[in-house]
Amino acid sequence: MHTPTCERVTGSWTASEAVVFATRQLREAGIESPGLDARLLVGAALGLRAEQLIARPDLPVGPEAQKTIEGYLNRRLAHEPVSRILGSRGFYGRMFEISPATLDPRPETETLIEAALGLVNERKSDPAKPIRILDIGTGSGCLLITLLAELPNSIGLGTDISVEALEIARRNALKHAVKSRAEFRLARSLEGIAGPFDLVVANPPYIPTGDIEGLAPEVRDFDPRSALDGGVDGLDVYREIAKNLVRVVPEGWAIFEVGAGQATAVAKILDECRVETARPQIRTFRDLLGIDRCVAWKARS
Repeated sequence: MHTPTCERVTGSWTASEAVVFATRQLREAGIESPGLDARLLVGAALGLRAEQLIARPDLPVGPEAQKTIEGYLNRRLAHEPVSRILGSRGFYGRMFEISPATLDPRPETETLIEAALGLVNERKSDPAKPIRILDIGTGSGCLLITLLAELPNSIGLGTDISVEALEIARRNALKHAVKSRAEFRLARSLEGIAGPFDLVVANPPYIPTGDIEGLAPEVRDFDPRSALDGGVDGLDVYREIAKNLVRVVPEGWAIFEVGAGQATAVAKILDECRVETARPQIRTFRDLLGIDRCVAWKARS
């Protein structure tokens, strides 16, 4: 399949002319939100925030900035997400560095943060005792770091199978001033994790292997395959985690993001994680589109 490239431009641009040009290039290629993407890319090339770009429409675009804009446009025309081009993504009001080794955080994943904060607020334990959080498959660290920032009385561990992702997470923890309360470790699922934890969060790979080729190119071609591929039915990693869940979080909550239509199947897997014969508590949480996006589990002792 031929990937379009942006037109070559001769002569000089102003900032507003660059935005108009970029928007047209992206719109003609069928890119979603061409105007927003154009403003973000042009603003980044010029080192301007959105409001500055609007306030300075006649700012001259020098040759180097013009070359940068053209490079950004060619990458976006190849369906590389703007967040990956710029190397950062906003999540729950904070900016996180991302890289080819990390999943690009999605807005729907903020549902997990809301669920976790709500469940923590229900706790009746000693408020002076730190909340111990585990983030399985931390990637950029956006889940763990957000929770540490929102819960000052908390400490956490983030695990991942990628050394490169863990380095990104450490840098994000430093940026958001939670590094002293965060640890990051190379591990898969719950292998080698002792616990106990008060809260476990995870956004496992949940795309069935056979569905990956049909994903949007922004996801299929740029997110790490290991963060997408959940096996034949998409549920392999949930099963891995379930084997040791009672041991690692004997009294607290574990919250999992799930794909559309997977909540019932994941709840069934988690229902088998029991203390003796007592059935666990299971809750589901919907995202802003009304999709069951998270499943939470707590053992009944």
